[in-house]
Amino acid sequence: MAGPGFKRWLSNLLRQAGLLYLTDYMMFWLQKVRNYKKNQSFKKANPGIVLPPDYLVYESFQLDYRKYYTDSIETARWLTGIFKTHAHLYNANILDWGCGPGRIIRHLPDLAGAPCFIYGTDCNPRTIAWCRHNIPGVQFSQNSMDPPLDFNDQFFHIIYGISIFTHLSEPMHRAWAAELHRLLAPEGICLLTTQGEAFLQKLTGKEQQSFREGRLVVRGKVKEGHRIWSAFQPESYIMELFAGFSLVSLRKGEASGRPQQDVWVFRKA
Repeated sequence: MAGPGFKRWLSNLLRQAGLLYLTDYMMFWLQKVRNYKKNQSFKKANPGIVLPPDYLVYESFQLDYRKYYTDSIETARWLTGIFKTHAHLYNANILDWGCGPGRIIRHLPDLAGAPCFIYGTDCNPRTIAWCRHNIPGVQFSQNSMDPPLDFNDQFFHIIYGISIFTHLSEPMHRAWAAELHRLLAPEGICLLTTQGEAFLQKLTGKEQQSFREGRLVVRGKVKEGHRIWSAFQPESYIMELFAGFSLVSLRKGEASGRPQQDVWVFRKA
């Protein structure tokens, strides 16, 4: 089995050669074929569960219907638990920034436990079209890669973005951090996940040095926002980026096995 060093080398080679899209699309078809039987079994056993087209499932998670659906419920429960700890949900405006095909947000109306208003926004027109047609109880809108979003200042009481900054460039980090600050109401909370120290093993020696010096590490040469665009955020970088917020909590990701992202909760003073 290839070690992490070889995987880093191969990934960088494919990225520099402009072959990462092709490789990723091949991985999509590999998962589609490998998981075909169990995915069809899941659909047969759960005819009432509507799922997005296969590539949208793959792009936002992995092409395993059962994991896609059941893991999303657990994530939504985890999120609502954090929200209830740090904010009031009654009549709250909640935003899923970068909602994708609604993997998590589809469960929030049932799990919130209080009357609230839930919004989802994403830059992919296909995902927003699917969400609007298939997910009730949520208001969806399409945005561009650049802010602003079409909402008034201080409109939201809760904003969350799961692995969104991980697919953005340096300028977009700063632009969207400012936009989230504009959108969030005073005392509102913002939950975000980033690729922190747990992902050092995935970086080259030069990238690790840059990361340890507090600089954002970006792997581009693909369409920004796509799943194979990848950004890695040191703790000091995020603290500087969100200097206009107060830190409520930080759960640092674990590096063992599949690295986990850091989970940040900020409050707008």
